[in-house]
Amino acid sequence: MGQLEVPANALYGAQTQRAVDNFPISGNTLPESFIRALILIKTVTAQANVKLGVLAPDIGQAVINACDTLLANTQLMRHFPIDVFQTGSGTSTNMNANEVIAHLASQNSGLTVHPNDHVNYGQSSNDVIPTCIHLSTALAIHHDLLPALEHLLSTITVKAESVKHYCKTGRTHLMDAMPVRMDQSLLGWAAQLKQQIQTLKNIQPAIQTLALGGTAVGTGVNAPAGLASEFNRILSDLTELQFVAADNFFALLASQDTAVSVSGITKSIAVTLMKIANDLRWMNSGPLAGLAEISLPALQPGSSIMPGKVNPVIPEAVAMVAAQVMGNDTAITIGGQSGNFELNVMLPMIANNLLSSIQLLSNSMVLLADKAIRDFVVNQDNLERVLHKNPILVTALNARIGYAKAADIAKQAYQQQRAIIDVAEENTNIPRAELELLLDPLHLTRISR
Repeated sequence: MGQLEVPANALYGAQTQRAVDNFPISGNTLPESFIRALILIKTVTAQANVKLGVLAPDIGQAVINACDTLLANTQLMRHFPIDVFQTGSGTSTNMNANEVIAHLASQNSGLTVHPNDHVNYGQSSNDVIPTCIHLSTALAIHHDLLPALEHLLSTITVKAESVKHYCKTGRTHLMDAMPVRMDQSLLGWAAQLKQQIQTLKNIQPAIQTLALGGTAVGTGVNAPAGLASEFNRILSDLTELQFVAADNFFALLASQDTAVSVSGITKSIAVTLMKIANDLRWMNSGPLAGLAEISLPALQPGSSIMPGKVNPVIPEAVAMVAAQVMGNDTAITIGGQSGNFELNVMLPMIANNLLSSIQLLSNSMVLLADKAIRDFVVNQDNLERVLHKNPILVTALNARIGYAKAADIAKQAYQQQRAIIDVAEENTNIPRAELELLLDPLHLTRISR
């Protein structure tokens, strides 16, 4: 392909430089978590190849040492400059890693370490990159997403306990409905999060099933016998997660069904967060012309022109994250359809979007817990001011006076802006003491089983 100039201080070589020149598209590289997982794959494969006797121990150790040096480097990403939007197999990024590791291994050991013959021994971009998608995603779920979900769930549960004595007007269609306790609203969110956590845990075995050993098309050509099992054994020991080789390499090279499924879960989590964020925004609305049921922590001025204005900035940020994750999922879904014969050819985009979604969700859930839910204050006076005037309370009298009579009482109470109990006392023969019990909002929030 002719001669090519590479920066003198670069650890990468010609293949990386060609990719840099060919793909000046977004200016965004693959996430650092993906690159670190890729380097981890290279060091584990070197260990496995040495153990299997197909890579000289001194060469293997040079590769391992180079990988350790890179993983300890806080400026790692300057050696991995290739755009996300590149060759659909991710070959450019795989060769970027091979070149960098080989250069560093040769430089530090005095040996001649070749990027293809040594660092990439027994591998193909076509099994390495799908493996890296699964590995980086599995690590991000384990270390970031699940802990963030658990933290938000715990924060909501604790907050629910502290506000369980508050009763508020329930709302359906954004209109007044039967009362609910504040803790019941929060525990509804908690139940949504519990379901998301369980669904995410259910997908972990699939995302921890790896394609390495399938090489170029799934037949395992040029991979030494035993590589897949030895690789997964070493990787499991290093990460303390259980990784296994795929029963069928063809499926993991040609499709990204598991990544699409994980993305679907991130979208579902985003939907849950959008609901929580919007509930908080509505409950906090005001302070005079809105619901003003709660006051979120005041974190920053809300306007450049209106003094004293404070906005629900954390729920707004979380809602934007949710929208972005939904968009990422759409792109991943389309990417998953691009498995043509023996290889999917939208792998870098799928990797980038999936890891981005996990990072966005993980970071925003911690903020939502710590800067919005944990410290919001309930405005009890505002809750009670409207609660007893809620005409919908008359629903509790349906069994005694019938729907039509109850509707007449509700209309009168609404028109006269009076408490429902006073109007009901005038229009029924139910004693006041009994009405107080029947129409007590807290009594109406008790769940019948």
